Amino acid sequence: MTNTTQTLTRPAPSVSAHAGPPKLSPVELRAAQIETLETPRLKYGLLARMLFKQMDLVYGRERTLVKFTMLEFIARVPYQAWERMGYLSLSRHRRRSALAKRVYERIVETREEQDNEQWHLLILQDMVQRDGMRQSFVLHRLAPWLVAFFYYHVSWLLFLVRPELSYRLNADFEDHAEHEYMSYVAEHPELEHVPAPATYAAEYGEYASVADLLRQIGHDERVHKLDSLVNMRAPRFQDVPDARTPRDAATTARR
Repeated sequence: MTNTTQTLTRPAPSVSAHAGPPKLSPVELRAAQIETLETPRLKYGLLARMLFKQMDLVYGRERTLVKFTMLEFIARVPYQAWERMGYLSLSRHRRRSALAKRVYERIVETREEQDNEQWHLLILQDMVQRDGMRQSFVLHRLAPWLVAFFYYHVSWLLFLVRPELSYRLNADFEDHAEHEYMSYVAEHPELEHVPAPATYAAEYGEYASVADLLRQIGHDERVHKLDSLVNMRAPRFQDVPDARTPRDAATTARR
């Protein structure tokens, strides 16, 4: 019996920019903020209004970084619900190559958006900890988990029954988040002179100031919103994507 020694060579891990919404320049970020602040919010549905009201009652109406971490904790769950439904759809249609490919592309898109929201949460939590802000177990761990649990199952159930309503609920949530981030930066001009932490710069991108970092996060939320509005036109994973542009969908949603 011959003993052989095998070695496994792995390529060095490469650090690349996180896939997801486009990264904007400082000039583009300022323009995006102005556009958001000048654009009316969507006409939110009942479920969205209930969710925002609950957040205000628990965490106050004032915009804070701690409150934003709660938003981002919840923001991931619709994408998790859709990813689960996507894999169920993929299992049913795996023998139809063209359809299976279309379903899988929607799953990949959903996963990228979910990962983008996760980076938001990690970045904001890092900023909160750096600033020494206190977070209690009940308000900042248990309560967000309960809200996320409820929001996940609502998103999943809506997608099962009427998927366009699940996308619309998410569009409302993302529109709210977009306006909250951009408004927060406008309320705190001092953030223009605060260097952005570099903890996740390699993965998310480098920004000169906290103001630009938050503007980028706000623009990400806009992209997620527009994606959801477009997906409302072809809500099921097996549907042919709508040729309508995100801007067209957003205009229709405000009527």
